[in-house]
Amino acid sequence: MPKRKTVGRGVHRRPASGLAGKSNLQPKADRPFAPGYGIVGPEDGTGLLPWTWVAKQMSPCRTFWVATIHASQSRPHVMPVWGVWLDDAFFFSTGRKSRKGQNLATNPACTVVNDDGEEAVIVEGSAEELKDAAGLERVAAAYRKKYKMDPRSMGEPIFIVRPKTVFAFIEKTFPTSATRWRF
Repeated sequence: MPKRKTVGRGVHRRPASGLAGKSNLQPKADRPFAPGYGIVGPEDGTGLLPWTWVAKQMSPCRTFWVATIHASQSRPHVMPVWGVWLDDAFFFSTGRKSRKGQNLATNPACTVVNDDGEEAVIVEGSAEELKDAAGLERVAAAYRKKYKMDPRSMGEPIFIVRPKTVFAFIEKTFPTSATRWRF
């Protein structure tokens, strides 16, 4: 395995090779700041989740929740979507004229959440349209396998959300499993 280099905030990078341009990242896990919730300190206890746990939760999830910022009213807009988790990033499609599409055109900041509140993953990042032909083919293949459809058939953009911060926890062990990764 190639040697890892530390780059920014404890993120370890192996040579990148993937759709997200951030493939093979091994971000350093720490504790989220959440006063009043009984979360143990970053150096206390055990139970930080490994980064691989995120993919195990996101990959099989059928329906995700995507929050965007309403373009004209500066308020949140949340909708369920289908999507796939590949190469440490989230991919989904939406119509350019949909509320999500309009919001993302104005402000690419968004949050993606899996559908399991007992084993939750919250991905904060920015969405950008995926235009790379090889990348689009890989995403389409993952959609066909998961949903039996090709999102390109709708003629609408496919977006990639590259994580900036990811939170995850297991409800039953929340104070010790609450984990944060920053990119």
